Amino acid sequence: MARRGRHSIGPLRRTPLFLLIWAVFSLAMWVPAVHAHFLNDHPTAQAFFYSGILGLFVVTLVTLSSSGRVPKWGALGQLAALLASFGILPVFLALPLFEAVRTTSYLNAYFDMVSAITTTGADLFADPGRLSGPVHLWRAMVGWMGGLMMWIAASAILAPLSLGGFEVTARGEPGRAVFAAIQNEKVDPRGRLLRVTRALAPIYGMLTAIICVLLLISGERGLTAICHAMSVMATSGISPVGGVEGSTAGITGEAILFLFMFFALSRLTFSSDTVNRGYARLDKDPEFRIGLMIVFGVPLLLFLRHWVGAYDVDASADLAAGLHALWGSVFTVMSFLSTTGFESADWQQARAWSGLGTPGLILLGLAMIGGGVATTAGGVKLLRVFALYLNGLREMDRLIHPNSVSGEGAGNRRIQRDGAFIAWVFFMLFAISFAGISLILAGLGAGFEQALILSIAALTTTGPLIEVASDVPIRLVELGAPAKLVLCAAMVIGRLETLAIIALLTPALWRR
Repeated sequence: MARRGRHSIGPLRRTPLFLLIWAVFSLAMWVPAVHAHFLNDHPTAQAFFYSGILGLFVVTLVTLSSSGRVPKWGALGQLAALLASFGILPVFLALPLFEAVRTTSYLNAYFDMVSAITTTGADLFADPGRLSGPVHLWRAMVGWMGGLMMWIAASAILAPLSLGGFEVTARGEPGRAVFAAIQNEKVDPRGRLLRVTRALAPIYGMLTAIICVLLLISGERGLTAICHAMSVMATSGISPVGGVEGSTAGITGEAILFLFMFFALSRLTFSSDTVNRGYARLDKDPEFRIGLMIVFGVPLLLFLRHWVGAYDVDASADLAAGLHALWGSVFTVMSFLSTTGFESADWQQARAWSGLGTPGLILLGLAMIGGGVATTAGGVKLLRVFALYLNGLREMDRLIHPNSVSGEGAGNRRIQRDGAFIAWVFFMLFAISFAGISLILAGLGAGFEQALILSIAALTTTGPLIEVASDVPIRLVELGAPAKLVLCAAMVIGRLETLAIIALLTPALWRR
């Protein structure tokens, strides 16, 4: 039986990871093809069906041509395959979208697929009615599969290399774990990847199905329920109706989405496979606790601001409006902290009730903080923020007691000794990337505010910021081709993070 098991996964071990991912996306194209067939939308069905066949044909040819080679699997090779999946694979994924829409350019289709697979969700098509149901389904599916890739890659690829936030919790210095993973001959990266996939993919699919069923029960339309369920799990914010304000489920649907956004605050909400130090309990997890503090603390401050504004206009007696304002704030804060980007239907009412102007700076700050390490959320990540917070407390303590010795308490066991320094290095790299992309966009003709919002939205993978963070929504379709390509690169950098890109560009690591 053991020999049969090894023989059955032999082809999976020999096939390059990038080709496996390509094959999965090719097979997935037949889902919107079937949906379009039942809607009698034959041109769209043909576009997706034939594109799926083309993808499988190319994967088969490349696999057969390289079958005689002895592959040298390694952690860096898998990281490179992940980078290719985010940057190169959308060239193929854009084919059926380009053929199905027929009123857009191929560059726009490529941009939309990069936005989807990186779970950014930047909406290039401002009018949802412009796209058919199968196209909406395909965009949500690409985002959903991109989120699943990050779930799996976090444990199977990034954690062994001490990247993606794990550099804050690793015992060694930055980069030392990379050399250890490369030099350790007993490590089987492909086997680890298969084990993690078998463990996490059913959980991911089951949670998505639960959200979809609950939304259907609450009165949501079928396509909208499926797309919103996939968008929440992937934190992509992709919607066929322009967001939850176009939903038919009302506040019940928002409550369902809100509950499942908690999975983006900490990996301990669905798995403990990456815990190597400290507690594996959710109530002891610093990321989850900081996330709760932000989710309920920021809306409380906004509610007080709302209440003061309402008092100024003599509307403080309207308790119902106050509760709607509070809920709108709680949902929207959670949505942008998890980098999903859904805006509550009560958010506009909350702003009107209190007289609050465009809260773009608050939403930008929430997206920059981001969700938990090894989740589908983007941003700097809560664990790095926690490491910097602990370092700040320690520095203030040293000002008062210069000769004191810091002990490792129960709250910071997940942070290594130099974790704050590494988190600060990442924050500086994030700031440099943000400044560089903003300067490039400004040089390409974007205004200062536009460049700032576009850079943060791309690097934090929070595409809906582009529409809600400024007084005048930014129309992506009006950007030039160079600016769109710059944003594509920024979305890939934001998804993989700068430390992973630097690791791939380090020749010493490849020589090992």
